[in-house]
Amino acid sequence: MKKEPKTVLVTGATGYIASWIVKFLLEDGHTVHAAIRDKENKTKTKHLSEIASKSEGVLKFFESDLLKDGSYAKAMENCEIVFHTASPFIMDSKNPKAEVIDPAVEGTRNVVSSVNKNETVKKIILTSSVAAIYGNAEDANKIPDKTFNEEMWNHSSRPNDGEYSYSKTQAEKEAWRLNEGQNRWKLVTINPSFVVGPALNPLANFESKKFMLQMGNGYLRMGVPDINLAMVDVRDTAKAHILAGFNDSAKGRYIISEDSYKLLDIGRYL
Repeated sequence: MKKEPKTVLVTGATGYIASWIVKFLLEDGHTVHAAIRDKENKTKTKHLSEIASKSEGVLKFFESDLLKDGSYAKAMENCEIVFHTASPFIMDSKNPKAEVIDPAVEGTRNVVSSVNKNETVKKIILTSSVAAIYGNAEDANKIPDKTFNEEMWNHSSRPNDGEYSYSKTQAEKEAWRLNEGQNRWKLVTINPSFVVGPALNPLANFESKKFMLQMGNGYLRMGVPDINLAMVDVRDTAKAHILAGFNDSAKGRYIISEDSYKLLDIGRYL
């Protein structure tokens, strides 16, 4: 059954996962407020505008910045659901605090602060990661059956060792902290494993794309480490966000992962 049209906000709307969220929402007839850093850059927004032109929904662009207080307030007006996807995914940053940690944590605080001032928002769907559930073998060795679940948290990542995982952990914890003490809006987090699949934004430069390119550009010609990598399709990840947003019974954290694969097998598939 088709969902009743709503007005929603998607932060980082031109991003890898976010673009698919926007596409599915527009196809369902919703009004999407797309928060991006530069709404005048038509090149970066072209793919979303083309999707909107063929969809029942309405797309509106708003200029916002993770590190600029209050910059999401205008985009959030009249929105019932906020999909907060904007957060850097960089594995080789030169300045972890400035490039990865601050945008993730301060950005989450910025968005949630605007929600607290907006009476129309009823739910936040936060794009977290399994990186907020576990970091490395230090965490894995503490789990009796070596199986992680949504009740667990990453205790091993640090600002100078696994900065991306640390940023996702601290950002999600900050969101849950801000959720406490109020009952007007609900928080649901989606914790995907390594996201793969087609990108709607041809200009996007993201870690999944880098990984796939490395499989074919000779970077790994000497071989790959004998490790497993949990993976999930970007389209399933986007749909999980939407299901969490529109399902009243959705609550807490949700790990999204299809299966685990050896890196060598991934190369063979490609």
